[in-house]
Amino acid sequence: MHNCRRAARPSTLFINRSRPMTVWQLILHLFNFVLPALAMALLMPWAGRWVMGVGGTPFKRRMLVHAVVGVLVLVAGLVLQGNDGKMSTYMALVLVTATAEWWMLRGWTRS
Repeated sequence: MHNCRRAARPSTLFINRSRPMTVWQLILHLFNFVLPALAMALLMPWAGRWVMGVGGTPFKRRMLVHAVVGVLVLVAGLVLQGNDGKMSTYMALVLVTATAEWWMLRGWTRS
């Protein structure tokens, strides 16, 4: 008996129709990669002030430290795990930025 369905040829199933990435797409990819670190850099000094009060390192310097440390954590997660967006990387991002905030506010001196 003859089957009326035509089998798909493997050469037509997986045609790579991708184009080279434009400069704008590269900028968007990099921005989206560092966005979690920038969000933590913006929010963590406010959270530290709310939890531990005023003091320690100046506000803008804390934001800069959180941004740099956060991007380093994201790059380390990308290198160690092979791709970005893993929940363990985001967990490390939160823990490292919270520890940096505690350190910059000299949390060990507070009771």
